Amino acid sequence: MLNFEFYSPTKIYFGKELEEKIGPVIQDYGYGNVLIVYGGGSIKRNGLLGKVEDSLKKSGLSYTELGGVEPNPKIDKVYEGMEIVREKKIDFLLAVGGGSVIDTCKSISIGIANNIDPWVMIEKNIMPEKAMPVGTVLTIAAAGSETSNSHVISNPAVNSKRGFNHDLLRPLVSFLNPENTYSVDRYQTACGIVDIMMHTFERYFTPEKNCEPTDRIAEAVLIAVKEVAHDALEQPDNYEARATLMWSGSLSHNALTGLGRAGGWAPHKLSLDIGGAFDHVAHGAALSVIFPSYCRYVMQYDIQRFARIATRLWGIETDFEHPEKTAKLGIDACEAFFHSLGMPTRLSELRIGAENIEMLASMTTRDDTITLSSYIPLHKKELMEILELAK
Repeated sequence: MLNFEFYSPTKIYFGKELEEKIGPVIQDYGYGNVLIVYGGGSIKRNGLLGKVEDSLKKSGLSYTELGGVEPNPKIDKVYEGMEIVREKKIDFLLAVGGGSVIDTCKSISIGIANNIDPWVMIEKNIMPEKAMPVGTVLTIAAAGSETSNSHVISNPAVNSKRGFNHDLLRPLVSFLNPENTYSVDRYQTACGIVDIMMHTFERYFTPEKNCEPTDRIAEAVLIAVKEVAHDALEQPDNYEARATLMWSGSLSHNALTGLGRAGGWAPHKLSLDIGGAFDHVAHGAALSVIFPSYCRYVMQYDIQRFARIATRLWGIETDFEHPEKTAKLGIDACEAFFHSLGMPTRLSELRIGAENIEMLASMTTRDDTITLSSYIPLHKKELMEILELAK
């Protein structure tokens, strides 16, 4: 088990009818001028935005709104938010939405607080020294950004989508009401399920040994998600299923499921570039395509671990004489599970042809100048071979 530091300062309010608490909580922290950031019009139609506004008004807080955040959140919206913060003297950022909205707030936060273009910070890996406070009102269980130290931003001008991590990016407070996810459609719910599982898979499949407490936590989160996934899809207003997904999403990406392990994140990094190059591809969809092929490529370097998850998560009987058979069946089961959710498992289903494979591998390795961490270093050549398996 590797040395680690674990810092998870986000205060969580979880459960029904939390919206009335938002204003008083922000007021108690000492803030008074809020920028509400959100995506499309769904939170207006379902009344959530009105509830948030009412709570802020009753607490005597001022607020300004910034809507229109898109999936694969764009840096231009971040710049727009930074201008509003400066003009209106905003002192608190409130994300009402999912990962894209929260990540937009996080980028605004570090850009404003450090007086640096946040895209330059991402590209040059400039660590922030401070951050504006961010709160979240979560509307989709997926990214885990409501408790994580990470965020992802796209820059269409350079056809790029990049992630950036720092503990100052963790929200100050998050309001998690599973009822606010009832209106999420079937496809986006399925994308979220994949994303939640992947945040734990990425931490689980690393070469470090003897992380048993962490591994058991990771397996428990994965099992919980698997067991309620179809209930959430078939019964959108099933509170317990939605609650399990929402809390699992937070646990899966606050670092708890990977303590003592390094975490390589190769599938995520490749999937981010797929989303950057092809804006129509949802992040969860890219992951459901890449991950099974990635597993088949690296399985040989840790057969026992792949066999373990095949048995513990997918219920496959262990073949002790031929654990590689168990491992392969586990990967097949994972791919079948993604397919059962209605998720793609081939690049062709994403309308990405074989002619794009070299371009994607070059993007992710920055023209073969960097490697991705895994059981072995992954260069452009290895990524092309993984993409070939996925086509």
